[in-house]
Amino acid sequence: MFDILPLKSEREINNKWEEPVRPISRPLIHRQMAWALFFGSILVAWGALFAMQADPDFSAPVWSEPGLRALAAMCRTTAGDAGYGPAVAMWSLMSLAMMAPTAFPALKTYADLPLTGGAHALGTTALFAGYLLIWIGFSALAGGAQVQLARLGVLDPEGRSLLPVLNATLLALAGVYQFSALKNACVARCRHPLTFFMANWRDGHLGAFQMGLKLGVVCLGCCWALMLLAFVAGTMNLAFMGLATLLMTVEKLPDFGRVVSAPLGAALLAAAGATLAIDLVTLI
Repeated sequence: MFDILPLKSEREINNKWEEPVRPISRPLIHRQMAWALFFGSILVAWGALFAMQADPDFSAPVWSEPGLRALAAMCRTTAGDAGYGPAVAMWSLMSLAMMAPTAFPALKTYADLPLTGGAHALGTTALFAGYLLIWIGFSALAGGAQVQLARLGVLDPEGRSLLPVLNATLLALAGVYQFSALKNACVARCRHPLTFFMANWRDGHLGAFQMGLKLGVVCLGCCWALMLLAFVAGTMNLAFMGLATLLMTVEKLPDFGRVVSAPLGAALLAAAGATLAIDLVTLI
C-alpha cells in the first residue's frame, strides 16, 4: 500500500519559495546618506543664491520674524555694498554651487575604489571637505577683492565691473590661461581622477582630507580664471553661474574637454578684443 506522507502547513510551503530578506548593510546606508548630503548641499547653495536675487516685500509679516531677519538682510544686500562677511559668504555659496558638480567624477571614483576607507562614507565626506576648504580660501580672497572694488566705486549693484579695461583684462587673462601649460596640467588631472588617486593615495579619513586639499588645489588651478569672470558678468548673475558651471564641468570630461578648452579660450580672447573696441568707439 501507499505510504501516507505528513501534510505540510501552508506557511511551510510558502517559506520554501520565499527568498530570505537581507537587511541593507550599514555602510551602504551611510554611503547613500553621504551622497544625499553632497547633492543636498548643492541644491541648498543654488537655492540660497536664488533667494539673494529676489527683492521680496520686506514689510510682509513673515520677514518680521526674528529667525528670518538675518536672511532678509542678506537678500536686501547688493553685491556692490556688501561687507566682507556677506561677500565671502556669497562667494562660498557660488563655489559650492558651481564647483561641487565638477568634482562629482572624482568623488565617485574615490567612493568606488576597493581600498580601505574608499568605500566608507566618512572617507568621501572628508575628501569633499578638503576640496571645499580650498575653494572657501579662494572665496575669502575674491570677497576681499569685491569689497575693495566696491569701495572704489567700480562695481554696480549686481557686482559687475564698470571699467571696460578691467573687463577686457579679465577676459584676456582667462583666454590666455586656457592655452597655458599650468591649465593643461591641472585639467588633465581633473579628467583622470583614477590616475590622480593612484599617484596621491593616502589611507584613512585624514588621508582622504589631505587628498581633498590637493584635489581642490588642482581644481583651483584649472578654474580660477573662469571664476573671476564673475566680475565681468556680475557676481549675482545666476545665468553666468549656470553657464560657467556647465562649461567647467564639460571641460573636465575626458572625451569632450579637449574639444571645449581651445574654442573657449579663443572666444574669451575675442570677447576681450570686442570689449576694448566698443570702449574705444564710445570714447570717440
